[in-house]
Amino acid sequence: MRAAVILVHGLWMGGWIMQGLRLQLARRGYAAYTFSYASHAQSLDEHAQRLAARIGALQEPVIHLVGHSLGGLVILRCLRNHCEQRIGRVVLMGTPVRACMAGRRLENRFAGKRLLGASRDIWRSLPETFRPRCELGVIAGSHPWGLGRMLLRLPGTNDGVVRLEETEVAGMRDRVVLPLSHSGMLASAQVAREVAAFLERGAFDHKDRGAFDHKDRGAFDYKDRGAFDREYSGALEHKERGSLRLQARGER
Repeated sequence: MRAAVILVHGLWMGGWIMQGLRLQLARRGYAAYTFSYASHAQSLDEHAQRLAARIGALQEPVIHLVGHSLGGLVILRCLRNHCEQRIGRVVLMGTPVRACMAGRRLENRFAGKRLLGASRDIWRSLPETFRPRCELGVIAGSHPWGLGRMLLRLPGTNDGVVRLEETEVAGMRDRVVLPLSHSGMLASAQVAREVAAFLERGAFDHKDRGAFDHKDRGAFDYKDRGAFDREYSGALEHKERGSLRLQARGER
């Protein structure tokens, strides 16, 4: 029996947004499924429980998981809370595991709390330090176009919503950085090829383009966590002060 793949979408989206990737993986012989959930209306634990139920309903002997953005956090929480022996490999695409500066900034904008809904508690709870036992690969983008670009100029390499540093996952086996935006990943044939490559052999193709080499693959342990937290907190505090000053001027 062939292996299954479940695709988990991000914030404000539905399973339909993953259909292109689903079709490409189906052509490669996988039993590919999408998973939909109310991304702004329930907690991360509730999303994870529903995903676990979906996994449990499948008959395939091996089940891979692929998540975009918030969908990757749903997968990690599912793996942490629910034991499933059939999980094969996991790919996270543009998932803010260590922090989400753009999400925290949006919360402080007009109507931001309404737009984020229950997901705002998720961004506050980061970083996710869970270290999955299965082989996990990360795809990050380096084309800064998206929500974060409109709210603030994110520092360093980013996909317009998520910074490269925010995609670090404890124990990740491989990571590739592609010249794509956060949403652009969903329509990219290159991303589909990289996802398939990792699901098949536990490593990305890289092909000397957009590759990101990190020392000792699979051994990331947050040794630079303190420096990252100071940088993140300082940048966030600086931007929030500027926002408060502008708000105060408007109220005069």
